[in-house]
Amino acid sequence: MNARELIRVRDVMKTSFDIVDGKMTVAEALETMKHVETKSLIVEKRHENDEYGMVLISDIAKNVLANDRSPRRVNIYEIMSKPVICIDPGMDIRYCARLFERFGLSRAPVVDNGHVVGIVSFTDMVLKGLIEID
Repeated sequence: MNARELIRVRDVMKTSFDIVDGKMTVAEALETMKHVETKSLIVEKRHENDEYGMVLISDIAKNVLANDRSPRRVNIYEIMSKPVICIDPGMDIRYCARLFERFGLSRAPVVDNGHVVGIVSFTDMVLKGLIEID
């Protein structure tokens, strides 16, 4: 049996992230970003029975910039992914990496008790999970 230390998503996730309203325009959402190093925006639930959405910077590049659309005329809900696969903070990063591979994900929100507590990406898992433990 492998005696390797168990590393959980909570140990490697980013806890700084931006949540936006799906009705915002892309321009408004980008202006409100507090964490400019982030590559994604979490889209807030509209009501308690709704699900979180997500917009990647690549979604904005593909759906707004590349199509020569005005960011002031495109709403976040038009280009977001929803529902998104959410990750439990207690999940082993090896299983999280397998989940990402299986569903073609690069990052996902980390949700605890129905609330987003972070974002995890392949980069976080590799750089914080593998490199820092050796």
